[in-house]
Amino acid sequence: MPQPAYAVARTVAPTVAAHLQLHRAALPPHDPLLAPRELLPDARAIESIVDAAFWASVRREEGYVPKISLAFLRPTDEIRPLIFGKPLSLEPSALTRLAAAVERPGIHLGVWPAGVGSPDDPAGQHWPVGPTSPAAPLMVWGTTHMVPPFCFVVEVIAPGLLVLKHRPHHESRKFVNVAVLEGDRIKIVDDRASQAADCPTLLTSMLGFDASALNDDAMNVQVQLALSMRRHGRGGILLIVPHGNDAWRESIVHPITYGVDPAFSELRELLAQHGHVPDHEWLEATGRAIDALAGLTAVDGATVITGRYELLAFGAKITRRRGGATVEQILVTEPVEGGTTERMHPGQLGGTRHLSAAQFVHDQPGAVALVASQDGRFTIFAWSPCDTAVHAHRVEVLLL
Repeated sequence: MPQPAYAVARTVAPTVAAHLQLHRAALPPHDPLLAPRELLPDARAIESIVDAAFWASVRREEGYVPKISLAFLRPTDEIRPLIFGKPLSLEPSALTRLAAAVERPGIHLGVWPAGVGSPDDPAGQHWPVGPTSPAAPLMVWGTTHMVPPFCFVVEVIAPGLLVLKHRPHHESRKFVNVAVLEGDRIKIVDDRASQAADCPTLLTSMLGFDASALNDDAMNVQVQLALSMRRHGRGGILLIVPHGNDAWRESIVHPITYGVDPAFSELRELLAQHGHVPDHEWLEATGRAIDALAGLTAVDGATVITGRYELLAFGAKITRRRGGATVEQILVTEPVEGGTTERMHPGQLGGTRHLSAAQFVHDQPGAVALVASQDGRFTIFAWSPCDTAVHAHRVEVLLL
């Protein structure tokens, strides 16, 4: 029996197609590293990929939930493709059977409009340079580990939970999320959130549309720290305080059980080496240092680092600064289209971690607090000079 249509796919497809075209148009048209605008998927292709991915996500293969990534691209030599002898139909049943072979991070199933498989091209070696026609069915041609910048990707995170994204035009392991679909809920990322006067630079980097922020190694490191914090699944707080300013100690219970003296500067030193050692060695060493630092946030309490990524303490207990006022209200936003600003008590946003982080930023407005919850939620707390209040940015939609 034919699979019923996933209505959300048809609803979201035109918006995502327009988004990709708009942001690709803002980049150099003849950049050889970027997919040309004519090779970006149209709404029909996006709808087909999302529909197939959704129905695959709610299936089971030997009791396991399929976790797959579908990339819309041609199998050119540059991406070192593994090409199937015969392309597979883009159908949930086929994707479910393949899931076990491609569930590890970094493996993508390549999808492209049909145009091969004829008697004179049985192995599919001569793929068309563009979609053959608006009605051409999409096929799964094989797998690849290499996704070029601005390639459209649909990733299955969990049953009914999909992320629509693209590879950014810079060195980063983090894709730029365009939309998150959860059942019948649609969240379109609002990149205009980065235009707010007091938007944290980290949020701008996560949104992925500010070239100056994306090319800043430090900002990419903060994104990787956030991802690693979220990945260990235990929840935690990371406080980023101004370098050379000890005022943060006024908001911490003493003695600090896990104080670090002198400050541990491995990550800062690795950042200084960028460009002076082979890239693969630098990326590997930096990745280990980031994971080690983020791992400390799993210890009860807060991990404290400077803006230069020097570790000062971990397992630190946050307290209200002596003589300071208790934070009673914060602003809460999420960078999605149609989102609104809410005012609430920090205890309404989350538990003890959120309340402590809000109090810390309230007392130390030069600091930023990153809070990961065990359920996957992630919040950036920063002081808003425009509103003279603590602003909580809900950003898990950007980190999936």
